[in-house]
Amino acid sequence: MSLPLFWFIVIAFLWVGYLFLEGFDLGVGMLMKLMARDEKDRRVLLNTIGPVWDGNEVWLITVGAMTFAAFPMWYASLFSALYLPLVLVLLGLIFRAVSIEYRGKHDSDSWRNRWDWGMALGSFAAAFGVGAALGLTTTGLPLNENGDRVGGAFAWLTPYALLGGVAVVAFCLVHACVFLMLKTDGQIRDRARRIVMRWLPVGILPLAAWAIIVQFMNAKVATLPLLVIAVVGALLAWIYARRGRDGLSFISLGIFLVAGAATIFASMYPVVLPSTLDAAWNLTVDNASASPYALKVMSWVALFGLPVVVLYQGWTYWVFRKRVTTEAIPAPHSFKNQ
Repeated sequence: MSLPLFWFIVIAFLWVGYLFLEGFDLGVGMLMKLMARDEKDRRVLLNTIGPVWDGNEVWLITVGAMTFAAFPMWYASLFSALYLPLVLVLLGLIFRAVSIEYRGKHDSDSWRNRWDWGMALGSFAAAFGVGAALGLTTTGLPLNENGDRVGGAFAWLTPYALLGGVAVVAFCLVHACVFLMLKTDGQIRDRARRIVMRWLPVGILPLAAWAIIVQFMNAKVATLPLLVIAVVGALLAWIYARRGRDGLSFISLGIFLVAGAATIFASMYPVVLPSTLDAAWNLTVDNASASPYALKVMSWVALFGLPVVVLYQGWTYWVFRKRVTTEAIPAPHSFKNQ
């Protein structure tokens, strides 16, 4: 296996890991204003992601840094062309992080309501911006022979960008509901199950459409089995949710995500960023990669570092594996006089 191919697989793995872990995280943030009915519900939702949300965001930082180091041309062309959506992602992540930390600092309904809106809108902005960026890197941008964007500040705003944004937002919402089935009990768990039974097919449809479009744009028959696996995973997620097998439903939806994302990345390989102006100007794993020496050094670091990160985060989820219930939530208090 060549080093550019190895790093293409690593970056695809990091994106899938981010969407799987941060997906339910962002979805829970949006559900703070969509599903929660009172303060106890909102605190239960918040406590399900409380121990892990900041660790999940590290995957986004890691994939950005790895792209910069392994494929500098890919990073430069994509990030310079997507200033506006990436600023949207950054602001969304800032607002949701501040909201999580500050909503409990004052015992006031209006105070908490403002921060809840900040968390919900910030989560939406982050999910939509990431989806738009991924939608464009898999379908193309108007790039010239130097890898520079052609057009104005909104040249990125295409139907594919909107599809990617909607796909990630919709997936995050259904993924969060399946996660809440696994992590909560009582009325919230029942409510989440009803949402999954009704909306899961709708929620995964944009992501499935995205995978199908990329597959047919690149005309690779070899990736069709991955699409079949994705469909089977989605069907099993719905069936297991109906039977009350929350863990298996969560794993099955993860299989849908992994197989769907694998379809997208495998279909576009060896291209990492297509040019919609001329296929000769496409960025590929070969013309966008760093030097062989840099990739070799990074590979040794990754072979030791990535397993440690995955094991540590897996241990974190194991420690905080128990369900969160409304009965375990203490009464709110204020820090004003402390």
